[in-house]
Amino acid sequence: MQTTRPVEFIALIAFLTALMAMSIDTMLPAVGQIATQLGAANPNDRQFIVLGFFVGLTFGQLIFGPLSDSFGRKPIIYIGLVIYALGALTCMASTNYTMMILGRILQGFGGASPRVVSTAMVRDGAKGADMARIMSFVMSVFMLVPILAPSIGQLVLYVASWRYIFAGFVVASIIGGLWLGLRQSETLAPENRHEFSPRDLWASAVLVMNNRVCLGYTLASGFIFAAFTCYLGTSQQIFADQYQQGDKFALWFGGLAIAIAVAMIFNGNYVKKFGMRGISKWAVRGFLLVWSLMMIACVFFSGHPPLLLLGLLLPWSFFFSGLTFGNINALALEPMGKNAGMAAAISGFISSLMAVVLGGGAGRMYDGTLYPISIAFLGLGILMWASMEWAERGRTGEKSGA
Repeated sequence: MQTTRPVEFIALIAFLTALMAMSIDTMLPAVGQIATQLGAANPNDRQFIVLGFFVGLTFGQLIFGPLSDSFGRKPIIYIGLVIYALGALTCMASTNYTMMILGRILQGFGGASPRVVSTAMVRDGAKGADMARIMSFVMSVFMLVPILAPSIGQLVLYVASWRYIFAGFVVASIIGGLWLGLRQSETLAPENRHEFSPRDLWASAVLVMNNRVCLGYTLASGFIFAAFTCYLGTSQQIFADQYQQGDKFALWFGGLAIAIAVAMIFNGNYVKKFGMRGISKWAVRGFLLVWSLMMIACVFFSGHPPLLLLGLLLPWSFFFSGLTFGNINALALEPMGKNAGMAAAISGFISSLMAVVLGGGAGRMYDGTLYPISIAFLGLGILMWASMEWAERGRTGEKSGA
């Protein structure tokens, strides 16, 4: 029953983690149809199909992480997968837009379990650069989803209703549960579990929040996650409506996602040589440079930079984003030790809440030009850089006895 091959463990963790991306990216070609058929009020309301999932994800992480510290990783993932499937079935049966959004919230709530608990499973057996390396390879496999998923969603729309996309989510949850149950043993030993009580959970939360390194990198994760959430919510409108690329949206989205996959493969191969902090530091600088250039382009082209320019700049934006994802999450959890489940829960809750509030808010400002998107990305990049610097100064202070 126990998985003995590291490659299979990475593949399993990637699959469980990818449920989140699959639940978003497969839907993107269909959000316009769903919003129209179910009576959404205005064009920007289609973003709620993405944001609703993130709302459920945000609060689910805060619950499932601590539960996995008390009862083990596998049982909590099973519970989450069942809730996830129920949410997908609700969406599949939706007769109005409110029912759709409620189903997406439920689906995101259940999807939080495999997302946060699978990260804790990695932390149970690895730390430091080894953890970052595993997470980079996990995220590399994970990034195949945004490369392929929009095309899969588009293919479904060619031959059937968007409701069948949700049927696919149900099948995926069943596959994940069977794979976990048949091939992977429990990673959290009974002696390392914490008694489930509000007092213990609060104590663990305080421990996480009082750790400057963990909190600083969690905030950094939230800012880059907010930028990515903004992109997910508006990408269909940008390419399909603003640039009239609706029939090629899946190709654009998948092609740009390749840059993140390349970045994560690069990170997995070189993180031990250059270090998590070194790579992250240069990545955030590159991200700021790209969006400074995009802002200049918006000024020159009245918010409508040429599509060719987007094709040149956006891959670099996603490449630099990809270099930060695995590293800053690993850096946030590194000092947490046996509190990995709670740390992942708190870190995931904060970063996801930031993504919903900041990324969702930026997306709602979309006005048919790239002005608001460029301003948001540039501002979020500056805040990410500031959070990382604040965290590292705290680490320096600890070493010097401050």
